[in-house]
Amino acid sequence: MRANTENAEGTGDTVAYGNGLTDEVDPRGDGRAARRDAAVRAAVEQGLLDTDTPLVALLDVTGIRESAAELRAAFEAVTPPGTPVLHAFAVKASPLVPVLRLLRAEGIGAEVASPGELALARAAGVEPERTVLDSPAKTPAELREALALGIAVNADNPQELARLDALMAGSGSRSPVGIRVNPQVGGGSIEALSTATATSKFGVALRDEGAREWVVRAYLDRPWLTRLHAHTGSQGIALTMMARGVAETYGLAEEINRRAGRHQVDTVDIGGGLPVNFASEASTPTYGRYARLLSETVPGLFDGRYGLVTEFGRSLLAKHGTVVARVEYAKSAGGRPVAVTHAGVQVATRTVYAPASWPLRIAAYDAKGRPKEGPAVVQDVAGPACFAGDLLARAQSLPLLEQGDYAAALDTGAYYFAHHYAYNSLPRPGIHGFTPDATGGIAFATVRTPQTIEEIVTESGAAHTDALLP
Repeated sequence: MRANTENAEGTGDTVAYGNGLTDEVDPRGDGRAARRDAAVRAAVEQGLLDTDTPLVALLDVTGIRESAAELRAAFEAVTPPGTPVLHAFAVKASPLVPVLRLLRAEGIGAEVASPGELALARAAGVEPERTVLDSPAKTPAELREALALGIAVNADNPQELARLDALMAGSGSRSPVGIRVNPQVGGGSIEALSTATATSKFGVALRDEGAREWVVRAYLDRPWLTRLHAHTGSQGIALTMMARGVAETYGLAEEINRRAGRHQVDTVDIGGGLPVNFASEASTPTYGRYARLLSETVPGLFDGRYGLVTEFGRSLLAKHGTVVARVEYAKSAGGRPVAVTHAGVQVATRTVYAPASWPLRIAAYDAKGRPKEGPAVVQDVAGPACFAGDLLARAQSLPLLEQGDYAAALDTGAYYFAHHYAYNSLPRPGIHGFTPDATGGIAFATVRTPQTIEEIVTESGAAHTDALLP
């Protein structure tokens, strides 16, 4: 498999989609792989996968719970007892109500960036006080709703703050309110996911002329501004750069409080963005490593004077999702084997359109759902969409996939099958969570039912069939 690596300034950070070689060991990797193998076999045996249902998405409930526990423990280890810490899951990473409900049960709140995401969080029962609104394009109606509910709001820019001035006046809102700033510490290896560049669309750019003073003045003039927020980026950002972004934000909070002569900023929202290793089974870097780096880089943020908010998404879910697709046909072109499957651009949009940035590991299973044996063969794994680039994997070495086998795209629990792309009107796959049962088998729970052809037609305007006719 093609794998890019980026060593962050000699720190040993493996960023984004690296080769998996770090100074960390993930003791849970083997258990995760074993649970996945058992789930794929059970999906075939229980009829979730067959000739009529050739595509399914699986979520490892045990793994999700473990990740949530690791996140909580990592920050508990570096904060004094009693420090308010809210871990708010970035809903955009997996906009599925049962997933949000599971995370809520594991002590994780919600970070939302649209009315739809807020509705999902509310449907999952996430409390307003454990919800953060971060959209860069909030309408007056969105702001009014958030303030009425008591949801935390991070204002993106001066115009939004002016709207909040009018809405907060006499409202009696309990919402914690802050400003999102861009520390402008630079970008990572994936430009589209770098949010702290000089020209990022997010937040107030602190190094622009007059911007820092404007932010300080905004707080001095508004005692109800009590939070400060920054998010340096996501996949492809080195841990050291993320830590620098947090350090810049902390420094600004200290300046505001010093000039205000009071502890006005009481909470710092450090965003999320922990990279995911897509190149091996290991979940690296870990939350523990990042929390320790932050506590060493910005010790004042962890001395109990500030509450913390985090907004992790991909790192909580990615390793715990698998797309499994039946091989409909096995062929060859130019001497290279090609397995034509039912998983492509509709469930792995980023990989198909940007394969160098988002390569996926593929696991081969036989027709009974068992891990396939045999010599590794260089082959392509193709999807069902009608364009040449619809490939899950290019020139990947794995046991030869044959008709009736199954190809599994690993590490797809975030930003993949939950974000359906309706190319060729391909239906959304069913999603099932799995856990070991009392007999040593696998129990499945439906997270989302597969989309029907009738639903596709309805969503495509069937109720307005004659609308464009004279």
